[in-house]
Amino acid sequence: MNHDENGLGKVEIAPEVIEVIAGIAASEIEGVSSMRGNFAAGVVERLGKKNHGKGVKVELSEDGIIIDVYCVMIFGVSIPKVAHKIQDNIRQALLNMTALDINEVNIHVVGIQFDTKTNEVEIDQEM
Repeated sequence: MNHDENGLGKVEIAPEVIEVIAGIAASEIEGVSSMRGNFAAGVVERLGKKNHGKGVKVELSEDGIIIDVYCVMIFGVSIPKVAHKIQDNIRQALLNMTALDINEVNIHVVGIQFDTKTNEVEIDQEM
């Protein structure tokens, strides 16, 4: 992605960089349990390398930059509010770090994380 030309030369930002920034920005939001990745990303993570771009797809088109975020939410949160916070945080992070304006940030909620360990403990204590 060509960003800026000045007297010193060109600045190019790879789509992978945008994915990483968006992934970190989305993970920072309270209410997001995890990001959805593919099988290869899961294998790499198990080998000890954190994949911050997991769950983020960047599309560079004639119309601009479109980002799709695939995440799992924590049970009990307001999904519309958390999704809006994710969109704002990604847009702000990319604007601050790359000065790129994003056309769309689409949030896809692909699952809900239930806190089963807490429920099991509560059941044991009641008996």
